[in-house]
Amino acid sequence: MKKYKLNIDARILELLGPSLYTNIYYVLAELIANAYDADADNVYIIANKDDITVEDDGHGMSYERGEIDKYLKVGAISRESEEESRTKKNRYKMGRKGVGKLAALSVSENVLVKTRSGKDISGFVLSRHPQKNNILDPIPADEISFQKVTGDGTSIVMQKPQYRLHANSEVVARNLLKIFPLVDAGFRIHIIRDNNIRVVDSFDKTIVTQLSALITLGKNFKSLVPLVPNAFPSHRSDLVKPMPIKAIPLAMKDNHGEEHEYSLKIKGWIGAYTSTRGRKAEMTDFPDNFISLYANQKLGEFNILPVVGQNKLNEVYVVGQLHVDLFELSELPDMALSNRQGYKSDDPRYAAVLDFVRKELLADVLKMRDLFVDLKKTDKGKRKLELQKAKEERLRRQVKRYRDQVSKSATQRIVGLGRNLSKIPRRAIERAIAEEINENNPDIGLKREVDEMKKRILISQTYGDKSLSDTIYQMLLHNNVPADHILYTNCDDQQCRIPEGMHVYEYLRDFFMRSYSTQKILAIFVTSKNTKKSWGAVAEVGAAWITHIDHKIFNIHPFRPEHPLDNAQTWHSTNRDKEGCWMSKLNADIFCQKIESICDVLEYQSKDRAANVAHLGTLITIRDT
Repeated sequence: MKKYKLNIDARILELLGPSLYTNIYYVLAELIANAYDADADNVYIIANKDDITVEDDGHGMSYERGEIDKYLKVGAISRESEEESRTKKNRYKMGRKGVGKLAALSVSENVLVKTRSGKDISGFVLSRHPQKNNILDPIPADEISFQKVTGDGTSIVMQKPQYRLHANSEVVARNLLKIFPLVDAGFRIHIIRDNNIRVVDSFDKTIVTQLSALITLGKNFKSLVPLVPNAFPSHRSDLVKPMPIKAIPLAMKDNHGEEHEYSLKIKGWIGAYTSTRGRKAEMTDFPDNFISLYANQKLGEFNILPVVGQNKLNEVYVVGQLHVDLFELSELPDMALSNRQGYKSDDPRYAAVLDFVRKELLADVLKMRDLFVDLKKTDKGKRKLELQKAKEERLRRQVKRYRDQVSKSATQRIVGLGRNLSKIPRRAIERAIAEEINENNPDIGLKREVDEMKKRILISQTYGDKSLSDTIYQMLLHNNVPADHILYTNCDDQQCRIPEGMHVYEYLRDFFMRSYSTQKILAIFVTSKNTKKSWGAVAEVGAAWITHIDHKIFNIHPFRPEHPLDNAQTWHSTNRDKEGCWMSKLNADIFCQKIESICDVLEYQSKDRAANVAHLGTLITIRDT
């Protein structure tokens, strides 16, 4: 009679079982890895009413050949040499310490293990509470059956599971692909629920199709490049970069204490999503924002982003899968944590990968996404400008048509009053002209649309005075002025700048000087000793004077604004020294007064003085004197 004995202290088993793994997918990862190491072609994950079964068509385990006895030796090293690292199908083995079998005990107190290898059929109950001497209950041969496998294989049945799979098979598939992204026709995962089958046999390409930027490492991942949408063809090479494998020389001691030179090779890909909209995952799911590490195709650590990132807002767009097989080289010490959900932080291999990702890979992909955002804003700005030009042209045609029509029809109406116009009351002539104006009035709604599309505030400045200009800009935003209402050529926010290929003077000429719209722009002049050195700043001052544009002056001492600026008005004064710009308390109050006045004139809801002074203090130094 077959006897099954688990080679581990029962107390350790009871402690580790429920807490070793914290997620159903990590449990599945271990069981799928065992199937992979058994040279299975297919793994079946079957969600039944009272159990979750993981069944594979690998070579199974033979009781007679001692394979089951080896299976029950928890913690035994399964590979120490290159020869032991390969399966019969020449796959690199994923398992190493033999603790993966305990994964199922994180889900169930009792797990049925059934296996068949040739004519050798065996089964036992893996339990958190084994009998005396760690003897496991056998499963009679006539009760051993498989749900999908007809030949050799193994079935793991987790009874009354404490974790459940998601009801949607697509969600399960998506999460499994984050564990085993390199499944293919030679290693397929079948998700079965209520006779509905979802086969996972290829990489989830939908992730890449949602990216705005991508870096690939190695030829095996270059095929992902065409999947990234080509939103900006002229900048394609800046947004999508196929790179060779990253190789880092590393000196390490092997399992016998002898030091050797190794090449740590990093393969895979990293990218940035176009948008994070709709990416809120279920509580038990893996999120879509991560950088995962794999070794020998098995997930080693799901997300290193919190370790390598700097908690920047744009890091929420990052996603990546990196493969470092040196992590699992058999002749080197095992660096995986006991729960197989991460790596030892002091291992030099791990440290080298983190350093590369932190300093190079992550930084590069974030720069690429920033470029994408700028290009998108520029493109949006150009489309908005084209629409604005089209509406401006329509307004111009309508006004011309209006003038022509009114002049003709008013003339006819006056003629109709009689030949002797000198005897016709003046009021009658005025009434006739007014009636024609009312009947031929142009589309006022279009004029309003044209007005609303225009910039309303121009911050005229030189780059040398950008710090004060930025302070003015931030204070306008603080007082509810929309960024796209502000024209500021040196602004860090692209939507405030003129679209690429158009000059500020061209914009002002097209939409203010030549426009039939009465919407005016209010100019804020930031003046200093740099003003007279800048031809552009001088030209903007002249244009404001010619067109009688209302303006406010924010001056940097000791410069004094001159005509044609309205230097009779009280201007704001800022000081500047080696430490930068600063204001006295009085000038800080005047600064806020001017910002509030601008908002009142343009009908924005400004903040009160106390709130504005407090916010100004976060942007610039305010001194007592």
